[in-house]
Amino acid sequence: MRRTLACPSAAMLLLATLIVSGCSRRERLEPRLIEIIVPSADNPFFRAEAEAAAAQARQLGYRARVDSHNDDPYQQDNLVDMAIASNAAALILDNAGADASIAAVRRAEKAGIACFLIDRAINGGGIAKGQILADNAQGARLVAAEFVRLMHGQGPYAELLGKESDTNAQVRTSGFHAVLDRSSDMHRVAAQSANWDQTQAFQKTETILQAHPEIRGIIAGNDTMAVGAAAAAKTAGRTDLIIVGFDGSPDALAAIRAGEMQATVLQPAVTLAKTAVTEADRYLRTKTSGAPEMQIIPCFLVTRQNVADFAGFQRIGNG
Repeated sequence: MRRTLACPSAAMLLLATLIVSGCSRRERLEPRLIEIIVPSADNPFFRAEAEAAAAQARQLGYRARVDSHNDDPYQQDNLVDMAIASNAAALILDNAGADASIAAVRRAEKAGIACFLIDRAINGGGIAKGQILADNAQGARLVAAEFVRLMHGQGPYAELLGKESDTNAQVRTSGFHAVLDRSSDMHRVAAQSANWDQTQAFQKTETILQAHPEIRGIIAGNDTMAVGAAAAAKTAGRTDLIIVGFDGSPDALAAIRAGEMQATVLQPAVTLAKTAVTEADRYLRTKTSGAPEMQIIPCFLVTRQNVADFAGFQRIGNG
């Protein structure tokens, strides 16, 4: 007996057409994804970047996803691959290394993802659509000049250094010493890396104070370390120490108001993040960001006199 395949009914054909059409419609209606990758969700500066970028993306009609690479280039590679697999439209990246991140950015761009870097540059132009950075050298010179003023241009001091693999750590130290080394009566008697970490900074400061009780001040490569140093100084009863940092974190602003720190430099995390998302949106709509690839945003000196003008890693007043 010969068997024949039954032809699908008109109802079945209509149902299949509607399903396919519905899927296509959902794909068209679903907002495009902007992937946001920062070094750490725990560090207040990076958290502010991520939150500002995500809020701006959603305001402009995109979906936003935030991930952290923890300064691990391998983990960053995996996250970039995930963004590619998710068909992300744009990538906002605070990267895991000036050299180590080049291949990942190039791979994302090749996959059609518009890449905008914030906070940290990569060693290479023409790969990302934009690199939007705070002027770390200018900010370092600002706070170093204030440190010299507060120290009256003389006396021994210590420096807490950031993560050695981070380009910004090197830029800030160079900026500090472009100013500090002009003061012949100021002497750096100790320098320790605390890897941007508050707990490490507390421990390193304890050790420094024991070995060099004569120091009059501490200059730190970021506020997280400066706050750790201030806590160690307070524990040791050294309320006379002049302590300055870099970033403009909420904890540092509170410490300045309390007199436990004397100054910091605000790195405009919110401005960096919002600018990157706005330019990514413009690029996705028009195929141009309307801005040069390399953009440098100035930092602001924060002291006891003007601390009320700053909050949430942004300037809110005009003082």
